[in-house]
Amino acid sequence: MARQEKKSYELSEAEQRDLVTLIQQGKALPEKYRFILFEDKREVELIWNGKTRDVCTTVLPFQTLEHVDEPRAETKTQGELFDPRGRQVRGWTNKLIWGDNKLILSSLKAGALRQQIEDAGGLKLIYIDPPFDVGADFSMDVEIGGETFHKEANLLEQIAYRDTWGRGADSFIAMMYERLFLMRDLLADDGSFFLHCDWRVSPYLRLALDETFGRENFRNELYWYYYNKMPDTRKGVFPRSTDTILWYVKDRNKGYCFHPLEEPREKAVKQLQRVKVGGRMINARDSDGNVLYTDRTERVVDNVWRLSMLQPADKTQNLFFPTQKPESLLERIINASSNPGDLVADFFCGSGTTAAVAEKLGRKWIASDLGKFGIHTTRKRLIGVQRELKAAEKDFRAFEVLNLGRYERQAYLNVGGRLTGKQKEQALAQRENEFRDLILRAYKATGLGGNEGAQPQDGFFHGARNGRLVVIGPINLPVGRLFVEEVITECRKRGASRVDVLAFEFEMGLFPAVLEEARSKGIDLAPKYIPAEVFDKRAVDKGQVVFHDISFVEATPRYDKKNKLAVTIELTDFSVYYTQGAAEAAIAAMKEGKSEVMCEQGQLYKVIKNKDGIVTKDRLTRHWTDWVDYWAVDFDYMSRREIIKVPVGTGLSGVASLPGLEAPQGEMALPQFEERWTGGYIFENEWQSFRTRQNRDLELATAVHTYDRPGRYTVAVKVIDIFGNDTMTLVPVNVG
Repeated sequence: MARQEKKSYELSEAEQRDLVTLIQQGKALPEKYRFILFEDKREVELIWNGKTRDVCTTVLPFQTLEHVDEPRAETKTQGELFDPRGRQVRGWTNKLIWGDNKLILSSLKAGALRQQIEDAGGLKLIYIDPPFDVGADFSMDVEIGGETFHKEANLLEQIAYRDTWGRGADSFIAMMYERLFLMRDLLADDGSFFLHCDWRVSPYLRLALDETFGRENFRNELYWYYYNKMPDTRKGVFPRSTDTILWYVKDRNKGYCFHPLEEPREKAVKQLQRVKVGGRMINARDSDGNVLYTDRTERVVDNVWRLSMLQPADKTQNLFFPTQKPESLLERIINASSNPGDLVADFFCGSGTTAAVAEKLGRKWIASDLGKFGIHTTRKRLIGVQRELKAAEKDFRAFEVLNLGRYERQAYLNVGGRLTGKQKEQALAQRENEFRDLILRAYKATGLGGNEGAQPQDGFFHGARNGRLVVIGPINLPVGRLFVEEVITECRKRGASRVDVLAFEFEMGLFPAVLEEARSKGIDLAPKYIPAEVFDKRAVDKGQVVFHDISFVEATPRYDKKNKLAVTIELTDFSVYYTQGAAEAAIAAMKEGKSEVMCEQGQLYKVIKNKDGIVTKDRLTRHWTDWVDYWAVDFDYMSRREIIKVPVGTGLSGVASLPGLEAPQGEMALPQFEERWTGGYIFENEWQSFRTRQNRDLELATAVHTYDRPGRYTVAVKVIDIFGNDTMTLVPVNVG
């Protein structure tokens, strides 16, 4: 409600009596007393169930998964930034981050990366395009074997979108409200914020932004008019052809970047020439007093932006990614509100349009998304941009792929409060048991005591399912060879021959050698990945969590007979095992005369049901290469350690004990950080081949790589399948 100027008001004795009674009874006070009893400077406020100004304060280190850079042949202009191969080693590295943007934002705001952001000049521009459509379809179309496979959004995305819209607009606003505060605090004082939305949520978000940024910092309500949308009047309303973009600044009194833009006219027009005389603008005249005109071929861009939307036939930009926006829209925002070299960000990046345009326009960038497939799509897109800029002999930056990974799991187990050492140890053990119980329930296994969740009898195995023992690996660390060997030993002690090993991560290069070792000892060992969805109890309760089998990568070094320091890596095999799980039910639900692409027993099939209800299947995945969407190689994997920064004085002796940290009070009251090696290495993406919409071919052998000196090297090979899941293997090479 809107509030007029506050007037002096004294409560009558009867009103005071009534209010005291209501308070004693624990009842709510009438709304009219809100502005009488309490000072509130806000004139208009948006209210929803459970509204709170609490924001996430958890700060976690970022796990560096990959460093992506296209080697440059010429680096004289920025020689100190590059190594001899032409790969960037200093300066700002762009960030592509996979995960929940609430945790990402809080960790950027008060973590070690905040200093990097400030050193880069501060975050000058944020653009976001959150999923605001209650009926939006966030599935993907994946091309394979000349057919299109309809891939549903992963479970984390489905849960996020269901939570966002499951209770109506209030749940969406509640989700956005907390993130708006975090983004505002991360933005530079002279920064701009653009939020893309439509008629469903525009009024609510305008009020929420007034609260977070301040009404005085509102700059424009922009309208994107996509004139080339096919009109549809079947709903009985005028066809909708606009979206809204709300523009706020952090603090209008501290200045902000704004470059007025012009766009070409379809036809030149005559305009009066104007001049300033005595502080007033008047018409310009010639010596005879005639009014002067000029032909204008351009017009000033106003707040209605007439820009085409992406069409299915567009083969240059369209990635068939839900809600993908044209690059022209982001070009306009970035050009108007930032300068070359500025840092821009998009925390709902989708297919990576903001990052791609920022790179082309010479800006630094941060991009994040919850969807793993979106991160993979963005990675391929940005590699393509690097290649384009390299071919055009233009500057570009390396980028890192980050997530909160194992640190997010550690935060889940973090035990707070003032506890003695023994109490903390007991509380942590209880949390770990609860977490393992959740994993067992998600896997549909039972505790060894006979009931779901029962504690194991011998302290090693955690459960059983379908006649197989189940053991859950360490929550904070990858499962390595020693753990698997212990599993084999314990199986032989018990006389067990079948066991499932569940883990969030497996040590690279572990398989298939240890599986052969287990088989030689009579043990059928099945390693399976624990998906991130186990963090959501609702997904567990509904039985929606899917544990995937390990994929296997085989790569072979090919040595050059003439050059003893040269090697080529060939991808020689890739095996996966996926299944839809409900293929029979899906076939039964198919309408007659229709066809669908389905996944069953590790293969993709085109299933056709004719008009008589007869079902036929045509296998699409005829060769292992059909599963490969992308593969990349690091020719010297152990050359770059993964270093994280943790606050000084935490007493942390290793990554395994790293808790979730609370953000310090004060926007920039950052603690001092010290570097720690995680024990892992960063994948230096030195060569890659991947499929695009325009080019479905895949190279199966790398370019020739020449080492600087003879010796033994470890080559890492990463494969990402058509669903966006990645697998890595290590290949030893010996040159010279």
